[in-house]
Amino acid sequence: MKQSVFVTLVLVVSLAVGFLIWSQLPTYLREGGPLVGVLISLSVMLLAFILERLFTLRKARGKASVQSFFKNVIMMLDKEDFDSAVAACDKQRGTTANVLRAGIERYKQLKDAGISSEKRLSETQRAIEEANALEVPLLERNLIALSTIASIATMVGLLGTTIGMIRAFAATSQRVGGVVDAMMLARGIAEALVNTAGGLFNAIIGIVAYNFFVNKVDAFNYTMDEASYEVLQLLKNKEAEK
Repeated sequence: MKQSVFVTLVLVVSLAVGFLIWSQLPTYLREGGPLVGVLISLSVMLLAFILERLFTLRKARGKASVQSFFKNVIMMLDKEDFDSAVAACDKQRGTTANVLRAGIERYKQLKDAGISSEKRLSETQRAIEEANALEVPLLERNLIALSTIASIATMVGLLGTTIGMIRAFAATSQRVGGVVDAMMLARGIAEALVNTAGGLFNAIIGIVAYNFFVNKVDAFNYTMDEASYEVLQLLKNKEAEK
């Protein structure tokens, strides 16, 4: 599914689910106004993006341990068994495996074609860099959405708080027989507090999720860079021995 289609679908479904849930809330929560429905929609969007990121990053790890996979690939490359190394990458199917596969396959093709050693190594490095450039955006996808939702939720909550306080102060000016309308005053304060709580809840969840996934992506990038460097160094050493 294309990213734009996925985001649009999440937005539409989240709004529908959010306002449906809001319509079923207890009266004291519904008094927060329609902005509570918006905040619930933002919570649903956060949940959708968090689940998407968990699924994608789990898939990016591959089918087996990255450490054992990389150890096997290094052993195969040391024996110049490039076909087995490519097959191992295909079996692993993780982000690191995809990057290494691009480099190993390019090196094998150039070696079979009789290209010079220096040219082989430079082209292999370029193939790895190109594969890396394709994989990183997939790892970072929807991270901006998480941080944006956290920021928007704070603003929506603040807007609801402000509107609630305006209504509360308006109630103090509408006196019946010299007495403040306690019902309107309480309703305004309730609206302010419900929106404040909803905005803070979404902001906290969004920020925590964003930082968690950023750390995960950094770990993936470090692993890819380290594995690529080790493979290139091994190939360079093999070329130097000849």
